[in-house]
Amino acid sequence: MNQLETNKKNAIAFYKMAFEGNPGKAVELYVGSEYIQHNPLVGDGKEAFIRYFEKMQTEYPEKRVEFIRAVAENDLVALHTHQEWPGNEEYVTMDFFRFDPNGKIIEHWDAVQQIPKFSANENPMY
Repeated sequence: MNQLETNKKNAIAFYKMAFEGNPGKAVELYVGSEYIQHNPLVGDGKEAFIRYFEKMQTEYPEKRVEFIRAVAENDLVALHTHQEWPGNEEYVTMDFFRFDPNGKIIEHWDAVQQIPKFSANENPMY
């Protein structure tokens, strides 16, 4: 498997593990020496990431994520997901991860959009 495919596989594994309630293990396995966070709702660094996702798991244990696509280029991986949250709320997210030369995640950006009840077209958002 080439490095781009490995990075895609690892980005998905990291995201899934953290989202499903084990962010400490996700950081241990997939994050490099630093973790730069660009989401303004999550603190910078590994410990802040772990605390945020532990809280999400405690408050919303029934949440679900589906990975729609993954795209890799150079040291970046982009994930396109569909999330389902309690209260029948659904979101489409786009997450971008930067990898270090050792294949570890060191930086994250994201964009989150709630799926509206009505759409001006028939096309899904994912």
